[in-house]
Amino acid sequence: MSRRDQVVYMAAAWCLSYPDEDLIAKVPLMRAALAEFPGAVQDFAAVLDLLESSGPMEIQAFYVREFDLGRRHALHLSYWTDGDTRRRGEVLGSFKKAYRQSDILVDTRGELPDYLPMVLEYAALVDLNAGRELLIRYRASLEMLRFGLLRDDLPHARILQAVCATLPGKSPADEQAVMRMAGYGPPTEAVGLDPYDPRLLPVKGT
Repeated sequence: MSRRDQVVYMAAAWCLSYPDEDLIAKVPLMRAALAEFPGAVQDFAAVLDLLESSGPMEIQAFYVREFDLGRRHALHLSYWTDGDTRRRGEVLGSFKKAYRQSDILVDTRGELPDYLPMVLEYAALVDLNAGRELLIRYRASLEMLRFGLLRDDLPHARILQAVCATLPGKSPADEQAVMRMAGYGPPTEAVGLDPYDPRLLPVKGT
């Protein structure tokens, strides 16, 4: 299963990244790689079709609108767990520490180290076990993002579903179940956010 997981993580990393021309050109490669594993391409098909059928400017504007301008579909994992609490700096440091422990220099390309496409790429190309541990630790973030994408009827939700399917246990049925799964109450310190906002959901191990 590890090879399948690596392919799923790499395809997910690309599909959740800004769709520049280089990425759009990789659509046939993603289709071919996913097709090696029964059923794998199905969760990616709608996004791959969107990348192929839309003009570059159209798909880029769509991406910026849905993933960059607002926080409804935030791709930074610790945003969902720590929001704007002061603890977030420490949490981001834990991602950097994980990257430093690998034998390969990880280029963050100016992104925060908890940027989901980066974590997925790290798992796919650098250290599958360490990358998977980060995904497991932030499973609640993945699930909250998945629910946000589902709520707004975005095809990327199925990609989050595919990523979550590689992790232990079943996905929760709703957002309240995510909070029960994590087993924590609201954080004690927040800046400018409702303390019961699910984006501030603490996760075990952080």
